[in-house]
Amino acid sequence: MIRRALCLIFFISINPFVFAEGYHSSVQVRENLSTTQTWDGASMQYPPGTAKVTGAIITLPPGTETGWHLHPVPCFALILEGDLVVELKDGRTKKFKAGDTFAEVIGTPHNGKNTGKVPLKIAVFYAGNTELKNTTLCP
Repeated sequence: MIRRALCLIFFISINPFVFAEGYHSSVQVRENLSTTQTWDGASMQYPPGTAKVTGAIITLPPGTETGWHLHPVPCFALILEGDLVVELKDGRTKKFKAGDTFAEVIGTPHNGKNTGKVPLKIAVFYAGNTELKNTTLCP
């Protein structure tokens, strides 16, 4: 009995799937992002006001850029296909590939580039409010 319990504990500890509380036992949940910071290390704060969550799929053809912009609200992204390089005004860059999930920088001008040979597809979720735009272009 003890051996069986230890084997079960070992299996659960090495299994990359988490059996989420409240779901049927056959449902598997794989957490791929849990953070209190954006990818550049800044703390996240949700804006006050009436909450509004927005989801979008963003597609960039090979070799294109988003242009310099910023997000005044927390923004979370999952790279579905392709390769992305995000650059900041201070010269720092961060590379992401298909399957990567990250919390985008907040209030910091940045530019995204599709550096691959296929269209870049990103699932993006904004945790904003009804008064703020999710994205603002920078001059």
